Amino acid sequence: MFTIDLSIKNTAFPISVQRKSTEDAEAVYQLLLAAMRSGNPDIVELKCEGKTEKKIAVRASEISGVQIVQKDGTAVGGTRPPGFFALATE
Repeated sequence: MFTIDLSIKNTAFPISVQRKSTEDAEAVYQLLLAAMRSGNPDIVELKCEGKTEKKIAVRASEISGVQIVQKDGTAVGGTRPPGFFALATE
């Protein structure tokens, strides 16, 4: 499973959608790059393959970054995103 994260201007958290194949993820990535390069305030609509009820629409001119991340489940920590953690000691 691939996750495509969109960074939106003046927003702290990314918006993300999922794709099952490399080709589909790359197609969405290229679509978003083309929308960002155009500079037009067009709306980009995306559906998520991981959560089929999830849909997003964002103005292309507000996208500041895009990344693709492969989620294979073998990473340390499972599906948790990287970040800080605390060790419990007794």
